[in-house]
Amino acid sequence: MQRLLPLALLLSLLFTGCQTGELQPETTTSTPLTRSALNARVETHLQTTDEVFDWNAADVATVWSALRLSDHQAVLGYQPAGFTDLNAQIHTIDVTAGAWLQTRDELVSDLLAATARHTGKTVTEAELFVAPDDGVLPILEIRILHPEVLAEFRQRADVRYLEPSNYTLQEVQLRSGSGCGEAAPSAVPAADYTTVSPGAKVPWNYRYMNIEQAWERSQGEDIGVCIIDSGTYPEQNELNGTFGSGRALTRLGVYQPSWWSSRTDGPDDQCGHGTQMAGVATAPRNGNGSTVGVAYRSDLLAIRAASDVVINASKEKRGVRDALVIAGNSAGTQVISMSIGDVFSSGTVEDGVRYAHNRGKLILAAAGTSFSWTSWYGVIFPASMDETVAVTGIRSGTPFDRCDICHDGSKVDFAVVMQRREDDERVSLTLSRESNQPGYVSGSSAATATTAGIAALVWGTDPSQSREQVLDRMKRAANFYPSRDGDFGWGVIDADQATR
Repeated sequence: MQRLLPLALLLSLLFTGCQTGELQPETTTSTPLTRSALNARVETHLQTTDEVFDWNAADVATVWSALRLSDHQAVLGYQPAGFTDLNAQIHTIDVTAGAWLQTRDELVSDLLAATARHTGKTVTEAELFVAPDDGVLPILEIRILHPEVLAEFRQRADVRYLEPSNYTLQEVQLRSGSGCGEAAPSAVPAADYTTVSPGAKVPWNYRYMNIEQAWERSQGEDIGVCIIDSGTYPEQNELNGTFGSGRALTRLGVYQPSWWSSRTDGPDDQCGHGTQMAGVATAPRNGNGSTVGVAYRSDLLAIRAASDVVINASKEKRGVRDALVIAGNSAGTQVISMSIGDVFSSGTVEDGVRYAHNRGKLILAAAGTSFSWTSWYGVIFPASMDETVAVTGIRSGTPFDRCDICHDGSKVDFAVVMQRREDDERVSLTLSRESNQPGYVSGSSAATATTAGIAALVWGTDPSQSREQVLDRMKRAANFYPSRDGDFGWGVIDADQATR
């Protein structure tokens, strides 16, 4: 596989050249920002506000600079002029008919004309588009090749947002780490787990949420959990052949590694993060010495939507969007867990989140897991959205103190004990790549998967409940309720109380 990488890189460059060779964009009359200058502007925003960076709130020069530095890839969200309250109705519209189709076609025609007018070169629809429409959400993935085209379309009544879709901070170390790793099998001290029949390991931190006591009433049966992440390893049998009879296991892949190809990489994890999260939330209660998940009788829909935990490339945003639509349309899925994100908001992902949320799904998202020198930043996207439930990790004991790679802030809703106060290296446990021997896992990523499992336990006590009822029970069972802490929301959920 390693020998193929140079050839793949060469093919990438060749395809890029063929696709855009005669479409060299004009430059703006003002000098565009360099990458370092643009990154500094983003960093200043993050350091001085409690908000993720929203391209639609930036000026044209800033957005144009980002487009120039990211292959001019943009995403345009549209709606018929005069349409109101799309956020509440996005799950009901039909973009293939009526006013929606007419608006889409008019925008494409006008984009082609405006691009030709400002660049002096005729472009085809195939050259304009980065990726085809998904047929569900009102989104166009296109290239913006001139600043005047950007300025013109940002002002249109039928354009909801127009933003760069492929820009990353790169050298500025603000974003979370890639999160990839295999939770390598470890010689786990006996103090880090207890054993339950028929021989499964219960991670030490479960007791802080009274998860074992909650199992007396619910194990998540008849409730579906969707993990939108990097997929699952096919060689981890606990998420394959021994997942459990009577449980539904579906593994899908929607991530497209190459923009010129419709082929996906399939459901197999090539990062490790998705396997860890699926293990925390739903690993079966087997007798082989592996760890047991919080909702060990829940169904699992594991979707590979990204290459790692940072949703920064356009193909990753597209994958997450597609995964959210799939989960939203899944009648057997009630809970969605997303231990992924970025410091930039994304209209593509926002539309997907609202689509799934409007279909009654409870969406949990990680508040942020970073290197220690970047964890000053608050809650990342999409955990920052009102439609998601933001989760972070804390140390054991008192006072409340976030784990050393976790984010906190006013938008956090729940916290989960993930790290021993007296030993930073002693964190929670999950499935390793292929062994029954568990490995260590930490951060708000694992805290989110843990909370997704707790939500499934609560929902499992009465599958007819609504999302709002389940969420209310979780809040009422948290230690700060009826108040909210400024950094940790409702606090730590008592799963025993929440399932009563």
